[in-house]
Amino acid sequence: MIIDTHCHLDSSKFDEDLEEVLQRAYDSGVRGFILPGADPKDLPKAQKIAHEHDNMYFAAGVHPYHAREYDETYLKEFLSDPKCIAVGECGMDYFRLPEDEGEKAEEKAVQQEVFAKHIRLANRHGMPLIIHIREANDISKQIMLENDAKDAVLHCYNASPHLLDLSKRNCYFGIGGVATFKNAKKLVEILPEIPLEKLLLETDAPYLTPHPYRGKRNEPAYTTYVLEKIAQTRHMETEVLEKQILDNTKTLFKAFATLDSV
Repeated sequence: MIIDTHCHLDSSKFDEDLEEVLQRAYDSGVRGFILPGADPKDLPKAQKIAHEHDNMYFAAGVHPYHAREYDETYLKEFLSDPKCIAVGECGMDYFRLPEDEGEKAEEKAVQQEVFAKHIRLANRHGMPLIIHIREANDISKQIMLENDAKDAVLHCYNASPHLLDLSKRNCYFGIGGVATFKNAKKLVEILPEIPLEKLLLETDAPYLTPHPYRGKRNEPAYTTYVLEKIAQTRHMETEVLEKQILDNTKTLFKAFATLDSV
């Protein structure tokens, strides 16, 4: 039994065949889904899809690329929904910054401020965080520590050893299709160092499709390829790893606690 803890099923790329995608996921052993917030205007769609399906939940947050659109009053409208089980995805992304130094500094400042607001919002509501970090390891960790971030998952964990000790703050590590890429040597090397009880599975569908489907649309059914890669890297039986990751997911996202009895 697998739970895809990060899939953008509200993407327009699934508009034509969402039910078929979900059936393939079910046939592959996927029994739960979390739709993270990214663009604020897409939250109503994610909310609607989550309410239309069993064992599907969503998160409310603003991706760092949309940091200037952060509206806490708007987000709170979704956080009160029982189908909303996390704050995010939020975080820091310095991959695409303006070339002008002044504009670059301003963009960094906005992202830092908004990330801190997400953390404080999650703490006030007692909800887990879904965190996106790209080329901003040090400042992201600093903000997390300064604002007492806890009960979080580092979505698409970027293989930074510097972030591994966040596991002590009940931080989990989401592993997706990147682990199967031929150029993902750093991630493959560090996978055995991640505490076993802190591993989660995700796809980031429709993005980051694992081998052997690279170049095509990603979907939750492909979590099985990620699971197999992690098991191979850690020299574990796939079934044992699958059960452990399921237990991990239920611990962080308590909405799934009784999933095996459904």
